[in-house]
Amino acid sequence: MRRDKKSKEKKKKKKFGKFLLVVIVILITCLGGYLGYSISKNGGGLQGVLATVLGQDMEDLENLDTIHILVLGISEDLDSRLTDTIMVCSYNPKTQRTAMLSIPRDTFIGKSKSKATGYDKINAVYASKGPEGTVKVVEEITGMTIPYYAVINNQVVIDLVNDIGGVYFDVPIKMNYDDKTQNLHIHLEKGYQKLDGDHAEQLLRFRHNNNGSSYSAEYGDNDFGRMKTQREFMMAVAKQALSLKNITHIKTIMTTIFQNVETNLTLDDIFPYVPWAVSFDTANISSNQVVGTPQEYNKLSFFSHDEEKTAEIVKEMTNYVEGIEEVQTPEGETENVTNSENTTKATNTSKTTNTTKKSKK
Repeated sequence: MRRDKKSKEKKKKKKFGKFLLVVIVILITCLGGYLGYSISKNGGGLQGVLATVLGQDMEDLENLDTIHILVLGISEDLDSRLTDTIMVCSYNPKTQRTAMLSIPRDTFIGKSKSKATGYDKINAVYASKGPEGTVKVVEEITGMTIPYYAVINNQVVIDLVNDIGGVYFDVPIKMNYDDKTQNLHIHLEKGYQKLDGDHAEQLLRFRHNNNGSSYSAEYGDNDFGRMKTQREFMMAVAKQALSLKNITHIKTIMTTIFQNVETNLTLDDIFPYVPWAVSFDTANISSNQVVGTPQEYNKLSFFSHDEEKTAEIVKEMTNYVEGIEEVQTPEGETENVTNSENTTKATNTSKTTNTTKKSKK
């Protein structure tokens, strides 16, 4: 009797085990089918996975606007907390294009050239009026509306580069500079190499060597060379941060950044862009800088920007990001046309050059 009872119980357990296994298989199949459908609907691949995980879909992409952020790089070795880097970054997830515009840190923003002081340089605005004040000044110079800002100090750059395992970069010249007052020592060899956080900071802060030599005139000497290097390095960081090796940790990386960056952006603001950003091709970056001439006011060096030429650059930058081409009508008038080849979905990113298209003559 007991053996029969045990035998029946074993058969029941066996049947229940098979039933449970079938249920689990069905659930996994259904879940896999749903996830597969969602991932496919969201573009497939890594983009589709992230979009699904973060609760995004293609309809959300259509509702995303181009995002404009003022990036300020702060050196905290000095009490003044001057902004070494002032750059407007724009990203359009629908066209998969990004533009970066540098503003020289010595740009004159004062009212009296004859009475000009160091506080009449744009890099001094942050110390007295904060990021909001700097945004306002940059908006006046560029004519753009910039809703967001991100203030990045030296340590954040060091940590970020180390978090992604270093950044491979082609250092344009040999760099040797020492400044004991800032405890700043820059020693980098020329050429393609892997930079850790400390060496990345040295690269970004370099202007000239101890002997006074700097970047070549063709590259852009002193501040112009530094701004170009900063933009090129940001492209390299973006490319390597979005690599498969790092993309699986992108949420952790972003959270770390947001904990250490002064910004009015929230994770809710930025996360909707993440799935589409992973499809971004760094060949689709256009970079430029505000145009003007070096000047001397009250025995101090300044940069005087050209308002008309700067407006032209901003217009070209905007058209590039939005996928707009300027064409002439038969009547000789110029009109904006959205190029369907330029306006691509995140699911079908087409490669473009990193130069802005000029108006057709």
